[in-house]
This record gives sequence, C-alpha cells and structure tokens, in this order.
Amino acid sequence: MLNLTVRPSHPRAAEHLAKAGIPPLLARLYAARGIQDSQQIRHTLHQLEPFGSLLQIEAVAARLSEAISRQEKILVVADYDADGATACALATAGLRALGAQVAWLVPNRFDDGYGLTAEIVAQAALHAPQILLTVDNGIAAFAGVEEARRRGIEVIVTDHHLPGETIPDTLIVNPNQAGCAFPSKNLAGVGVAFYVVMATRAELRRRGAFAQKPEPPLGDLLDLVALGTVADVVKLDDNNRLLVDAGLRRLRSGQGRPGLNALFRAAGRDPLRASAQDLGFTIGPRLNAAGRLADMGLGVACLLAEDDAAAQPLARELDRLNRERREIEADMQTQAAAILDTLDINNQRMTLTLFDPDWHQGVIGLLASRIKERHHRPTLIFADAGEGWIKGSGRSVPALHLRDALDQVDRRHPGLIARFGGHAAAAGLTLRREALDTFSAAFEAVAHETMSASDLERRIETDGALSPGERHLDNARLLRNAVWGQGFPPPTFLGEFTVQTQRLVGGMHLKLGLVADGVQNEAILFNHDQALPDRIQAVYRMEVNEFNGSSTLQLGIEHWSALS
Repeated sequence: MLNLTVRPSHPRAAEHLAKAGIPPLLARLYAARGIQDSQQIRHTLHQLEPFGSLLQIEAVAARLSEAISRQEKILVVADYDADGATACALATAGLRALGAQVAWLVPNRFDDGYGLTAEIVAQAALHAPQILLTVDNGIAAFAGVEEARRRGIEVIVTDHHLPGETIPDTLIVNPNQAGCAFPSKNLAGVGVAFYVVMATRAELRRRGAFAQKPEPPLGDLLDLVALGTVADVVKLDDNNRLLVDAGLRRLRSGQGRPGLNALFRAAGRDPLRASAQDLGFTIGPRLNAAGRLADMGLGVACLLAEDDAAAQPLARELDRLNRERREIEADMQTQAAAILDTLDINNQRMTLTLFDPDWHQGVIGLLASRIKERHHRPTLIFADAGEGWIKGSGRSVPALHLRDALDQVDRRHPGLIARFGGHAAAAGLTLRREALDTFSAAFEAVAHETMSASDLERRIETDGALSPGERHLDNARLLRNAVWGQGFPPPTFLGEFTVQTQRLVGGMHLKLGLVADGVQNEAILFNHDQALPDRIQAVYRMEVNEFNGSSTLQLGIEHWSALS
C-alpha cells in the first residue's frame, strides 16, 4: 500500500529565511526540513564544529605529531567501501602534507573480510609500521588490536560505527563512543579522519612546527570529505551539509583532485556542475565498484593520483567495473524476484531474508537495498563465503534499527551470529550456512516485536504542488546546487498533468510532454516502456537537462497514477 503525503510546511520559518535573502522556493523547502535560521545553510567553514569535543582527539593528535617529528611509519588501514576509500586517501594525503611517513592498506572483501583482523595485522606488519591508524573501522577490532600489541605495534582507531558494550583498549576517536560530547554524531568515517588531520595540524602548530615553513592547507581534502559523506548515506545534519557544500564548491571551482575529476569525466559528467546527487549516484558507485568486484586499492590509488595522466586509466577501469557490477546486479535481481514470487509477502511477514549460493558477495548490499525499496521491509541478502560460512548485508526501514535488531538476535541466541556491525539503516553479518533458518526466524520475531503493519506501508513524502511560475530552469539550478541527502531529502513535488506527448527513448524510458495550468514541461520516466493514460497525478523532481550544450528544465517522474 502506498501512503502519499505532503511534508508539513512552516510558513513563519520560510518567511524568516526569505527575509534573510534565501530564494523563496528554497526558503520554503528548507523550512519544511527544520531549518529556522539562515546561518544553518550559509555554509562557511568557520561554522564547522570544532574538534576539541571529540573524545581522545587531542591525545591522538599528540601521538601522531610525535610520530611525525620522529619520522615513525604510519600505516592507514581502511574499509573497502567509498567512505573507507575516501577516508584512506584523506588520511594518507593529509598526514603526508604534515610531514608524516604514511602508507596504506585496504583489506580485500573476499580474501580478508572486514576491518582490522588479526590476519590484516599480520599483513600490516610486513610494512614494519610503528602505528596502525584505522579509518572507517576498528571500533570492534578486539583481536586486531591485541595482535598488534603482541607485535609491538600501536593502534589508533578512527571510526564512526556504533560501538558495542565494550570497545578495544586503545586510543579511539569516534563521535558515537560513550562519553564523547561532539554534537554531530553523524560524521562519516571520512569526516572523522578529516577532524583527526585537522587536530594534528593544530597540535603541530602549537609545537612550532610551522615557524619556519608554510602551514599546509587542508581545504583541498574537502572534495574527499564530500564524496565519502554522501556515498555512505549518513544523515546530513548541519555540520555534514557544511562539509559536503565545501567539497562541492571546490569541485565546481575547478579545484577538485585529479582522481575525482577523472571519475566525473569517465561517467560523462562535468565536475564544474557537480551536485550531491552526482556524488551519491554517479561517482560513489564507480568508486564502490572496486571494493565490490575487485580490490579497493584501485579506488584509493585513483583518489591519490597526482595528475590527470595517472588518474584517467584508473577512473576508466573503475567505470568498467561499475558496468560489470550493474550487469551482475541485474541478474541477481531477476533471481531474487523469482524467489520472492514463491513467498507469501503480506502484512504478517515483517522481514525478508534471502540466500543464493551463486550470488556475488560484493553486490548483496545493493540487492538488499533494491528489494527493501520495492517491498518496504527490512531485507537481508546472503551469499556464500566459503567453508560453510555465509555473509549477509541488510537494509532497513525507519521503524527498525537494523544493528540493534541484530544485537537483540545475538543476545537471545548466543553464538548464532559469528560477527555483525553497522548502523540503523544498514548492517552486515556472518553466519554458518546451517544457521540461516534459525536466524531468519529470530530476526522475524524481533521485527514483530518492534514494528506494526503500518510500518510496512511505502511512504512517499513530497513538498506539495508548485505554481506554474515556480517550474522553471533557474529554480531547477537552485535545487541542483543545494545539498540534499539522507535526513535532508531532495525535493519532490506533486502535480496533476495532461500527457500531451509521449515516446520511447533508449528502448525502455518514456520521454513525455506534460501540461499543467497551460504550461508544458518536458519530463522523463525511466525504466517504463508502456504508454501512460491521458491524465496523471505525478510525483516529480525538477532537473536540469544538459544536452548538446544547452540546458533545459526536465521533470523527473518518480511515481504516477492515473486520473479519471
């Protein structure tokens, strides 16, 4: 069942924002998303939350500063997703700019598994580091920290994932650890790494390290922060929106790093017109493709490339991997649909847990996301991991905190889950193959206790109707350049239209001419090859369509229904 609603408006807040100089449409949209003061969206870096309230960050900065002054070897150990890759590149480039000896290591999803394991520490030891610096992982790396200590290697953990009841006994910077007063709990792993580099520079400044040489600027790291933050789908609170906006401004001003510019070009996009949606839906997937199908070392190398000549072949390979990923995902979606056809999906079934031994480990998270969107249920997809193990990736709906639900299963059935971790909306876990049915039933039981039938309704929340005078190209440009994402959703609008023209393009998309209030607009409905009725109600986005050097307004149709 579809629940179509209009986001509540806040006229007084919108009027206040408009009086402060915010364009009227943006003022209305911002007010509906909880913005009450123009300072919340006048993004300047002096508004960035200071690093001082991050627990243990000063101790970490002091230790890294000592390592720099002593020229000790630091090895960055990253996660293999886009957040981990950007955090790895940022920590490596940032610390090198501060004078550190830094190398990096990204575990292989298929050979090594996730995070700072004892086996990864053994690999890391081959580099003979004095310090292992984790980025976007480590908050549950008990075995890895102990193995490093046994080998005489220090570990500094920087992470943002939710901790368990206990955490490793080492220096940790994580806004979500107990006792941390940092107000923005939604930092991505790359955001935490950025704060650590900033704090280290401040500590070096205090020690007089820049008395005889220029202080390295860190603004050139912000494009990495923007990409990792958007790609990891963390909530875009005020602080995260500021970071993303600053990174997008660098890209649009032509100051993006060679690797990111090369990824834009490989995708047929212009970095000078970069948007948050580009980062999330175009660049992020190409970077993630390396970790899903091959080795994220390719992605990190692209982000660290020093010139276009080095970056371009890496970006082309990432683009090729992304095309391969799409083909694999399409096949898996077909197979999953066949499985779902055999299930009775109704309001008595709260969750979906699917397994196929032939599914690709690197793509199960994407499949979980697609199925969750289609059926609006917490979804876990499992793939074979060898030697009797299966690995799962899950996506959830707002009513069920996925990591907490897995924690509940773990408490009720000790030993059933070998390992797990994640967030409210996404998580991963490992099981024995024979434990799948028991786990599935236990997960379903937790969901039944937590959710109601109304939580299974698909909801589309829009920003209501636009007047004919608001549907124009300049407003579409305003929306493209603003920062939208998780927790600060991109605007969609509701309208009634006469379908004046329609034709199939690309064999599977409808190009439409829609008329409302005497004004015609071009529109596109993707992945739909059947003719529409003469009158429709539509939920749509306002987009800038760039074609043959010209820009026009295009309405992107997200949902439609027939009108009598």
